[in-house]
Amino acid sequence: MRSEKSRKLFREARKYLVGGVNSPVRAYKAVGRSPIFITRGKGSRIYDADNNCYLDLVMSWGALILGHAYPPVLRAINGAAKNGSSFGAPTSAETELARIINCAIPSIEKIRLVNSGTEATMSAIRLARGFTGKDKIVKFEGSYHGHCDSLLVKAGSGAATFGQPDSLGVPRASSQDTIVIPYNDIDAAGRVIKREHKKIACVIIEPVAANMGVILPKIGFLVGLRELTKKYNIVLIFDEVICGFRFTFGGAQNLFGITPDLTALGKIIGGGLPLAAYGGRKEIMDKLSPLGGVYQAGTLSGNPLAVAAGIATLKELARKDYSKLNETVGEMCREMEVI
Repeated sequence: MRSEKSRKLFREARKYLVGGVNSPVRAYKAVGRSPIFITRGKGSRIYDADNNCYLDLVMSWGALILGHAYPPVLRAINGAAKNGSSFGAPTSAETELARIINCAIPSIEKIRLVNSGTEATMSAIRLARGFTGKDKIVKFEGSYHGHCDSLLVKAGSGAATFGQPDSLGVPRASSQDTIVIPYNDIDAAGRVIKREHKKIACVIIEPVAANMGVILPKIGFLVGLRELTKKYNIVLIFDEVICGFRFTFGGAQNLFGITPDLTALGKIIGGGLPLAAYGGRKEIMDKLSPLGGVYQAGTLSGNPLAVAAGIATLKELARKDYSKLNETVGEMCREMEVI
């Protein structure tokens, strides 16, 4: 495979960008080579600077469920761009996107648009703390919820431990309020929540744990968490940044029949542009400024280009047959297992 141009571009990038990249996974260190530089994509294929063609099974880390350069999404972005790229003021398109998400995920009674999955989970946790007046949070071992300080922790030994920072620059105080529990262990969750419930503001979990290899919840695990958090007045946050609109039109919560208090969304809802969201019960969301005392803001939140891409993507997905998509994915996985 030719890669001379990509190597040259990487050498140049390293002069100006940290490690030559803007996200660590793009450095290709885990696979022992220098990265390829992409010039274009179409459908299921991407092409690099040396004009090598690849079948893309990653799709911008899950953001492009419809594929690259999907015509209706491109038309929506181009149409929005003609009117301006950013206003820092409300647009009706933001309301339209919120309405589509609300109809697809009924637990989201009110919503706030942001720019990244990290921003969505970070803000949802702050909101849960503001709503409950408590500080501690519970997450699950191996789960990634973004790079905010309180979530960058390792799980220690034992069924549940107070976390240790998983990155330089994270103050120990930021992680000491994070409790890490083994995923799918409802007994450990029960013991910790019963013991610490007066201090726990929220439990955050991916309904399907993507970062550790797409692990499904055991039967009764999510139900048990919902029962525990309700009993002890703890906010249950579903991180659906990855699984939202991927298994079905809506959240994985729709399939599992679980209603969380708050939900974080990202990736697919932006149609390939930077857009994410968090939302949930009205009484919790109304604690956000300007109605309440929990502050969160963003100059580019609800950016008109990103919102246009998101609306176009979700409208297309609403017409898609997810059962067919699941069949195709299942067939592909079986073929890969044979290989």
